Amino acid sequence: MKLCVLGKEPLDLLEKWVVELFTPVPNKNLPINRWDDEAPLRPSELGMLCFAKPVMDSRELNLYFPFLDEEELYMSQPSRYVGHLIGHEGPGSIMSYIKAKGWANGLSAGTYPVCPGTPGIFDCQIRLTEEGLKNYKEVVKVFFQYVSLLREASPQQWIFDEQKGIAEVGFKFKQKSPASRFTMKTSSLMQKPIPREWLLSGFSRLRQFDPALIQKTIDSLRTDNFRMTIISQRFPGDWDQKEKWYGTEYKVGKIPEDFMRELREAEASSASNRLTALHLPHKNNFIPTKLDVEKKDVKEPATAPAVVRNDDLVRTWWKKDDTFWVPRANLIISCKNPVLFASVENTVKTRLYADLVRDALEEFSYDAELAGLDYNVGLDSRGLCFDLSGYNDKLPVLLEQVLKTVRDLEIKDDRFDIIKERLKRGYNNWELQSSYHQIGDYLYWLNSENGFIIEEYATELPNITSEALRFFKPQLLGQMHIEVYVHGNMYKEDALQLTDMVQSILQPRLLPRTQWPTLKDPANVNHCIEYWLYTGDRGDPLTRARTLFLEQVMHEPAFDQLRTKEQLGYIVFCGARVFATTYGFRWLVQSERTPQYLEARVEAFINSFGEILDKMSDADFENHKRSLVVRLLKKLENLDSESSRHWNQISAEYYNFGAAQENAEHVKALTKEEVVEYYKKYIDVASPTRAKLIVQLFAQGNAKSKAKIDALINTNLSGETAETKEAVRSAIMQPELRGDAAALRKYLGSDLKLAEDKIEAILAVAGDPATEPKETEEGEAVHGEEKEGDLTSNGTENAAKQQPTLITDVRAFKASLVASAGARPARDITEYEEMNGKL
Repeated sequence: MKLCVLGKEPLDLLEKWVVELFTPVPNKNLPINRWDDEAPLRPSELGMLCFAKPVMDSRELNLYFPFLDEEELYMSQPSRYVGHLIGHEGPGSIMSYIKAKGWANGLSAGTYPVCPGTPGIFDCQIRLTEEGLKNYKEVVKVFFQYVSLLREASPQQWIFDEQKGIAEVGFKFKQKSPASRFTMKTSSLMQKPIPREWLLSGFSRLRQFDPALIQKTIDSLRTDNFRMTIISQRFPGDWDQKEKWYGTEYKVGKIPEDFMRELREAEASSASNRLTALHLPHKNNFIPTKLDVEKKDVKEPATAPAVVRNDDLVRTWWKKDDTFWVPRANLIISCKNPVLFASVENTVKTRLYADLVRDALEEFSYDAELAGLDYNVGLDSRGLCFDLSGYNDKLPVLLEQVLKTVRDLEIKDDRFDIIKERLKRGYNNWELQSSYHQIGDYLYWLNSENGFIIEEYATELPNITSEALRFFKPQLLGQMHIEVYVHGNMYKEDALQLTDMVQSILQPRLLPRTQWPTLKDPANVNHCIEYWLYTGDRGDPLTRARTLFLEQVMHEPAFDQLRTKEQLGYIVFCGARVFATTYGFRWLVQSERTPQYLEARVEAFINSFGEILDKMSDADFENHKRSLVVRLLKKLENLDSESSRHWNQISAEYYNFGAAQENAEHVKALTKEEVVEYYKKYIDVASPTRAKLIVQLFAQGNAKSKAKIDALINTNLSGETAETKEAVRSAIMQPELRGDAAALRKYLGSDLKLAEDKIEAILAVAGDPATEPKETEEGEAVHGEEKEGDLTSNGTENAAKQQPTLITDVRAFKASLVASAGARPARDITEYEEMNGKL
């Protein structure tokens, strides 16, 4: 066992605690487990080709090679050299060639350990296009041609030196990570045979160039030392086996000899017959050379960024890093343009354009990413958005290329078709995610003024052509208002120069202020993920303090009751949920139980917790306040966390950069009486003014439920026609009927003319909440009468008085509401202006 303890206390005190708490743990002096004589892939398992059918729509080609055991090779780590070149995406690489052929969307390569003493596995994973799947043999041949190039070129000192230099800079200026992550990683590293003085750097640094060892790793990438797997939902279509535990369909066999012969020829290729497009990468010009940071003494770090430019075309926010003192910077550019969200079609076109920009930049940006620069081009709530971060030395170079690509992008039909198909698969795969991942998008849709949902995007996508996107481009870039945020090791002059670069390259026309997108919320809309209760205005610090305090005191009891005791599902949590202008409290539960039953259990918990809150001692109440204040005032860990805090306030248009401190002050002033009153008004089921919105996602039915339905039909509907059986099956699977026992009963009796006993059997299987077993707090199944802990009379009486509205048409529902005012800034934006201040 290894232990890592991190704390603010003196080392002597930490050591004292360790001795007290861990001395009783016996040392059994067990030998370290090793498997020196074991191989992850035996000879009989090499040279094999496996086809597997995934749940989601994906196409992958994986090549697996038994490699070296690198546990004791921490000095040289030869796999990093090989993985760097195989996985490179710049000119001359495998990825560059197969992407140009339209065969692949992505490639990654590297090793992973199996067991101490055994060889690791080198894995090359290639994400294929439709054409790539048809030409997978050609892709594998390109791989082995590139390996022949590496073998012929021999290990290069300059490539290792580049890797080493990037690793040194990365370690020296690594941003602080959460304490839990640091201790977990360090204690795990202590299990490795690495010198104790290198535990902090671990395997992140490269220390020794060992060309012989690198050559040995390259030599392991042979045609007689690998196996391959192809993952596709449709190819080859004749899977003949099923995996035992998850039922995955697959087919496995020897790689055909004629294919192996072609691979051996590719492996033996030389400069005379190898693809001329394949070559080693060029030198990386993005490696930073200016890493100076001018550190100055500051009495108190600035809380807010300053506005250094504010006109009809551009607003620029800037903050020189005065806390972390690292040679890094973050840059966010939001191009406000209401045209992008005027229709589903325009939003999808913008997404396609952003994806095409990233696709076009792939070769250029790969070196930047290797050198510690990151970027993204996408959509935010108001328009096209660019997000760049990393070492400030070369950040302007990357920004310039990104902007020029956005401006000059040539929309090629072949790349358009590939990107469009990839986006289509993304939309389709969204529907196959776990329900708790999907439900948040429904919540956002319900609470956004002009938002759309994935189904609408997926429906519109097939209608969009490359020619239509070319026609849309001038509307996308022609007119906008630009908001720029610069934070880090950059002075005001740097921020203004970057702003000038954005303006000079994009050269947009002015967007009238009346058309600047603002963030609005419909009044009286109660926002939800699963079960959401409105608690007040986002701009009200008292509302925020009360809601956050409720999260503090309710989080653990809710998990204990709904997850541990009632075992409703693995995914259970509750807490504050914020939208554009509103604050609220939500519960999210993912379970096999019906949504109606889950709603009843959440409301039962709400009722029971009201009593817990009422009986909470003053001492416990004050302890919870102190814990919350400590959490709110916790120091930010790195530059990224501060940038995120700033941009959240800028994009929300509240500009309340001291919100954390403000929240903490209001938490300190909370009294138990006002929290109890707040709970009764906004949370309690019996409250006459409580406002809630519930999103329910009905599963299509797992294997168990489908088997139950099939058994019911076979047993009880044997005398019915095939049409009637199918009608019953479809009715049970329809959420609007499955969730409404009365409607389902009427359909089965009036429309299908089924007998009463058959109707009762169907209702039981369909998950009628009136017949489904409920659980007490002890987990016992009960029927009929409510037990203690179930929905109380307060809740049922209130429900009878005020029945919820079933939203079947979201557009019509939102159109019926009155739009509230947008965000009210905590301070006027002119108070942040620093137009003429000195650097």
